[in-house]
Amino acid sequence: MSAAKAAMDRILLAHKPYPAFAVDRHWNVVLSNAALPQLYEGCSDALMRPPVNAMRLMLHPSGMGPRILNYAAWRAYSVSLLRRQIEANADSALRSLLAEVAAYPCPASQDGKEAFDGPERLATPLRLATRLGPVSFLSTITVFGTASDIALSELALEMLFPADDQTIEITSRMTAELNAKVAISFGQPPPRRHSRRRAPS
Repeated sequence: MSAAKAAMDRILLAHKPYPAFAVDRHWNVVLSNAALPQLYEGCSDALMRPPVNAMRLMLHPSGMGPRILNYAAWRAYSVSLLRRQIEANADSALRSLLAEVAAYPCPASQDGKEAFDGPERLATPLRLATRLGPVSFLSTITVFGTASDIALSELALEMLFPADDQTIEITSRMTAELNAKVAISFGQPPPRRHSRRRAPS
């Protein structure tokens, strides 16, 4: 497990500045690259205390749920993942999580329809409102297909990739914001932005 953990740490670090985390079979986060904390602004402290449950954090009304712009579609995607897990392994904890997640109310700003349009028929994006503007991520889940260790076989890596240019631009602004805070905490002046000036005519 120590070698596997080191490998996962390298993968998570290489995925920065985009979020990535490893979860156990109950969707509790066991490793994270701690990227873009701005995405979790406004989430309840109770949901952010370890062990953080990724399903609950994303969909709970006190978590990211109210800021997910395609909440009904994302919940439908999440529910389908849980149902497939339960079909493969009738786990009582997963059944409880599924019942909880399926019962979360749809945000008042949305109509609750689980619609899929265009590319969303192939891959459901996570569309999220942030104070810097809306972002959109595509999620990939990787499992260890040749794992012989039971604990390792129950871990999965989830990585979020930007789905459009606007998300890349906002992510860059979030990263610059974090770097400035780190510089200030170490007593250094924040990095200056270079502006292009027109040459006098």
